[in-house]
Amino acid sequence: MYFALMGKLDARRKGLLEDKEKGFTLIELLVVVIIIGILAAIAIPVYLGITNNAKDSSAKSDLTNWKTAVISIQSNNGALPASVGPITHAANGGAATPAISDALKSAGAGFSDNTKSLTYTLSGDSKSFCIAATSTADNTFHITDAGGVVSGAC
Repeated sequence: MYFALMGKLDARRKGLLEDKEKGFTLIELLVVVIIIGILAAIAIPVYLGITNNAKDSSAKSDLTNWKTAVISIQSNNGALPASVGPITHAANGGAATPAISDALKSAGAGFSDNTKSLTYTLSGDSKSFCIAATSTADNTFHITDAGGVVSGAC
């Protein structure tokens, strides 16, 4: 079998050198397809992970913007705004309801297409708040008046 295979390979080499044969063999094409498959198997999950991280970062940025807006309203009015939410973004199946108040909008509260929903909750004593957001990658984050963005709900 070895000699038969080597004889065929030798005939192929001679044919290629003499320009009698052109093109690729089935084996050569299979090797290329396998290599492309291996590269795709590595690249696709990496790409998906990067896009999910970008969606999460966008939701975290929205939380920071909301915190800044709420604190801005508190410094201007002397009190925290009323609770809002959950707000579902129109791009993600909702109708941006309930509507964000004009005061919050003018202070910079809004959210991007990568934030699926957002909830602003005022504490019972009206002295602290928590804002939670869910990214389109289905990860939930929250921020409080006393801290930064953390994973999980309020």
